[in-house]
Amino acid sequence: MTLPGATAPGEEALRAEVRAWVEANWDPDLTVRGWWARLADSGWAYPTWPVGSFGRGLDQEAAAVVADELARAGVLGPPHNQAQTMGAPVLLDFGTPEQRERWLRRLATGEEAWCQFFSEPGAGSDLASVQTRAERDGDEWVVNGQKVWTGGAQYSDRGILVARTDPDKPKHRGLSFFVIDVDQPGIEIRPLRQMNHAAHFNEVFFTDARVPDANLVGGLDNGWAVAMATLAYERSAYAAGAVRLRTVTPGRKAGFLDLTVRDALARLDELDEHALEPFPLGDTAAMVALAREHGRDRDPVIRQRIAELHAIAETARLTALRARANARAGRAPGPESSLGYLLGVTIARRTRDLALEIVGAGGMLEGRDAPRDGAVAQMALSAQVHGIQGGTEQIQRTILGERVLGLPKEPVVDRDVPFRLLKVGTQRG
Repeated sequence: MTLPGATAPGEEALRAEVRAWVEANWDPDLTVRGWWARLADSGWAYPTWPVGSFGRGLDQEAAAVVADELARAGVLGPPHNQAQTMGAPVLLDFGTPEQRERWLRRLATGEEAWCQFFSEPGAGSDLASVQTRAERDGDEWVVNGQKVWTGGAQYSDRGILVARTDPDKPKHRGLSFFVIDVDQPGIEIRPLRQMNHAAHFNEVFFTDARVPDANLVGGLDNGWAVAMATLAYERSAYAAGAVRLRTVTPGRKAGFLDLTVRDALARLDELDEHALEPFPLGDTAAMVALAREHGRDRDPVIRQRIAELHAIAETARLTALRARANARAGRAPGPESSLGYLLGVTIARRTRDLALEIVGAGGMLEGRDAPRDGAVAQMALSAQVHGIQGGTEQIQRTILGERVLGLPKEPVVDRDVPFRLLKVGTQRG
């Protein structure tokens, strides 16, 4: 057992190895493209990926140590996009050797950015009800339909797509998973303006868009299993307690690849200076500082609420550690993913409400004259996404109720019915 604050056996050696590599290789005058290639080829960018696939085969706990050392060194972090957090793990699990050979290095080096074509106007929480169709045409599939809440589509080179390939099968068994090129005439992207003034999400229309059969991942009509794995990776990537490295947007459309790292970091500083983070005060330490700024740190109610927030955050941290321990022991994923998601939602909402309570009426103000330059108002306008993205909190609670507590499953009347009969009038043929 490692005591709190102590260094685990082997951890210091790992830290020393990362520090030595950074000292020998860090060069802010490299282009972002060059630095990311150097980082990817070393295996330190994504150390949990397998040896031989731009990784080092480390577990999540060791990977957190690597990330911490890279953050301490102040280097530009590896590319962080749905390509790296979801696309690459799915390729490692379900992709063919040819698919991994074709795409993994481009993802590891940030040459490409990907997005996620999952949700639809009539298929959000009930993802198995997607109506976007993919119909075989020789060596290609022709895609028609609509997706919504697609983050980063306007900056993406490709997208991971769940589409219906057999409407005569029940809804969970007639889906397939593709990697589709975004830049083609049959794909139209329309940004959605959010109430926090950002436009991270899009609605996307497919009109006879095409995707090669070679881009089918996981086998025909096996898209549900691949999609579920993708969502599990999504929740893990954005779970509470994950080490965040400072980085820029990957892919050619973002415009960073051919800048020097020094210029990219300067541009990132400029962007940070003029753009508010959607959730800039989302932890206990930030709440303590905010309370002190506004003379509320001696208020017993505020102090109690901060203590409760700290307890929840510690629960989230320990839950993540338990998930890592299970993974190291080779056990199948348990309820920790859903628990971590719900804890993250709770932390987001409590920090939002607590910040508004501490600041008072000033929490309604935006702009540079507002408290914390409007960060509190930005949190209030942004927090609603938590509990929706990556699977709704209601879905996670259902998973825990049924799979952990053993509660009866909700009645399902459509599981064995051909999808075509469920969506009469909305499917061709």
